[in-house]
Amino acid sequence: MNIIGTDVQKAAAILRSGGIVAIPTETVYGLAANAFDAAAVARIFEVKNRPTFDPLIVHIASADTLASVVRSVPDWAQVLSEHFWPGPLTVVLPKRQIIPDIVTAGLDTVGVRVPNHALTLELLEQLPFPLAAPSANPFGYISPTSAQHVADQLADTVDYILDGGECRVGVESTIVGELEGRSSVFRLGGVALEQLEPYLGTLDVRPGSDSLPVGPGMLASHYAPHKSVVIAAPPTNCDSRTGYLGFSATSPYLPPENQRILSEKADLREAARAVFAALRELDQLDVDVIYAELVPERGLGRAINDRLRRASADRVAESS
Repeated sequence: MNIIGTDVQKAAAILRSGGIVAIPTETVYGLAANAFDAAAVARIFEVKNRPTFDPLIVHIASADTLASVVRSVPDWAQVLSEHFWPGPLTVVLPKRQIIPDIVTAGLDTVGVRVPNHALTLELLEQLPFPLAAPSANPFGYISPTSAQHVADQLADTVDYILDGGECRVGVESTIVGELEGRSSVFRLGGVALEQLEPYLGTLDVRPGSDSLPVGPGMLASHYAPHKSVVIAAPPTNCDSRTGYLGFSATSPYLPPENQRILSEKADLREAARAVFAALRELDQLDVDVIYAELVPERGLGRAINDRLRRASADRVAESS
């Protein structure tokens, strides 16, 4: 039986029975379970080998249902939901008791968003509960942007993969919460800072942490291939066991088959859609190290660079 398909009714039945389903969104594919069912959510952590101190994002069908999962909606969150939902934006707000602690890693807040994907919105409309859904990949590895990416790694452990094609945005949602009385960005993502600032003013961007994050998406080391990633141009004396991820141009020091380019047109939206797939392809080559070029630090470029820096973890070259 093919585990990949487009049957929304089948996906809904599996989720109602406590199963887990990989779902498409505009950002990346998520691994979803009933957000009100602690046992079903626990299976997500088991399948991903995800630490339980890392909270999950809850996906809802529309802004109208936000009050069913959070205790209050401050003005800043109301404004953002009106302008950016459905879309790649998550807001972190005080949770209602109906959200199990396993979803929020024991925190009193929960990250919530409305995904902008027709299949998943149709699925959510059919369910009497929201979906808790981190990215559908082994914990810490490159996020999946196609159904096949999910199948390549989790086909034996998920109940169904709802195939919605390739993700349009390609990097995870921007996460906004409130710390010390002001709005802060917990994770850079598919909504750029320049889009948020007209509504929120100048924003703090909170650094990642390797323990006890205050919201989803804040771990410092994440989105990493199995091969070492170094943020730098490849050296002139590199050998054939070196890979390169460039923004818009190749390196003259490496064979073409060892290189991937995010956007020949230097288009940041195209680059965001391509970054995780390109890292996966390079990770599958017979190379020992992947050099990666940062992109312009503006718009979606900030989110792309955030993912590249986390993929490299403590291997970021001093020259960067």
